[in-house]
Amino acid sequence: MTASAPAQKRNAPQPSRLRIGRRYRANRLEGPYDAVVIGSGIGGLTTAALLSATGKKVLVLEQHYTAGGFTHAYDRNGYEWDVGVHYIGDVGKHPTMTRQLFDFLSAGQLQWAPMDATYDRICIGDEQFDLRAGREAFVAELLRHFPGERAAIEAYLERVAAVGRAMPLLTMEKLLPGWCAPLVSLLKKWRLPAYLNKTTYEVLRELTDNEKLIAVLTGQWGDNGMTPKTGSFIIHALIVKHYLYGGYYPVGGASKIAETIIPQIQAAGGEVFTYADVDTILLDGNRARGVRMADGTEISAPLVISGAGVFNTFEKLLPGSASEHAGYSRDLETVRRSMAHICLYIGLQRTADELGLPKTNYWLYPSTDYDGDMQRFLDDRDGEVPLVYISFPSAKDPSFTQRYPGRATIEIVAPGKYEWFADWHDKPWGKRGDDYEAFKEDLSQRLLEQLYRYFPQLRGQIDYCELSTPLSTDYFCRYSRGEIYGLDHDPNRFEQPWLRPKSRIKGLYLTGQDIMSCGVAGAMFGGLVTAQSILGWRKGLPLLRRVFARQPGERSARTATAQ
Repeated sequence: MTASAPAQKRNAPQPSRLRIGRRYRANRLEGPYDAVVIGSGIGGLTTAALLSATGKKVLVLEQHYTAGGFTHAYDRNGYEWDVGVHYIGDVGKHPTMTRQLFDFLSAGQLQWAPMDATYDRICIGDEQFDLRAGREAFVAELLRHFPGERAAIEAYLERVAAVGRAMPLLTMEKLLPGWCAPLVSLLKKWRLPAYLNKTTYEVLRELTDNEKLIAVLTGQWGDNGMTPKTGSFIIHALIVKHYLYGGYYPVGGASKIAETIIPQIQAAGGEVFTYADVDTILLDGNRARGVRMADGTEISAPLVISGAGVFNTFEKLLPGSASEHAGYSRDLETVRRSMAHICLYIGLQRTADELGLPKTNYWLYPSTDYDGDMQRFLDDRDGEVPLVYISFPSAKDPSFTQRYPGRATIEIVAPGKYEWFADWHDKPWGKRGDDYEAFKEDLSQRLLEQLYRYFPQLRGQIDYCELSTPLSTDYFCRYSRGEIYGLDHDPNRFEQPWLRPKSRIKGLYLTGQDIMSCGVAGAMFGGLVTAQSILGWRKGLPLLRRVFARQPGERSARTATAQ
């Protein structure tokens, strides 16, 4: 629908040219398989590709029409949008672990384009604050607005770095057997700073009482869905560190991530199937022995790896008696689902250059009271939107105009409470009624007004837009409450020892964002940790050396960063 048009019923989706993966048919199975992976998000694909690199034949099963999970892209009405890959950090010229892992998984085929030097712009009320790439530039820009806060800013960045130094120990904890827990606990108390897993706000208040500076430093909180007073400093620091040297976007769009990883899985005899709906994890006593598909087909494998999230795994895929017996029914009570969201996908019939669209993300807030503003909105959906994130994917991707000449795209993300949409949950996608469409139209117009406030030249330029809701997230990604980040990243989440790759069911492993942290890189490293857990040290360490031993000079010209 156009931005000015009244809400209309949508037609059924047309076949997408961005469908990645092979459509499932029972007669296309070519077992036996060494492992079955449920879900083709970046965590599942990473685990599958790394196991394939050791010669294992891995089958990946994806219920959606395309592979990639939240890294997939879709096209409609002559436009293309990503659904979760708004920007990636740590993939520039320096040989970071993130870049090296991406290079290995994609066989050097995945290329990256840098965003503007200002990768995030924090807009609070009528003021704007830039987060600039590079530590020195980051500090210098903040000092322009807060000249008396150098000591606090430097201390803050040191604490961010300290979280990075703590991650090897926190990761090792997920790989060691349970009997090591008391020793690891003592080691953490000895080696890790006391502030590590406090809330972000608590940590920053130890450094400064300048509420505006705190608001600017925490202005990316939407990247993990937890406000500063509720989220753990661990996830905040990981995100800040991830983007400190700039943001990047995959050349060719988000779909290139899955597209370049899948050939490595296929090269070892494996496959990635779409429209492949897993009904149940099959058990032989306390051991996983494969999966049963929705069509009744049983697929045997000695390893079953779930990237579907812990709630889906232990409440839907695993028989209830098995979850109860293994203690997971109790464990699920210790964590909460993350925030739900709405996203407005916008198409324009002019290029990003012609429209003056930046390669900078905009974060819009009405005030520095993030927690209060958020709670007021959740209590009253007609209130002021507490967080609006604006991304310009067509500006970030240098190849976009080759695929879509004369066009541009924008995405606007905001919180969206699942309960607001629950009455329409049981109605079919695309046929939820005029009242649902009218509600979506109202939300769309409110988000568009936020866009026009900062980009008035776009008023009257929008050709097409559509709004996704938490029901869309459930329909396409099977997160039943529309959660975008799996689990809440509060301090309690990081104290749960059961959030680890190896489950209490023999042969059943977990992968993805619930194992490590949210975000593409977080879920990808979750996939790496799962592969290491499966392979063990004897086979896993040689693989890690293959992934991370290469130096930047060894990359061929085709893998050079698109800069």
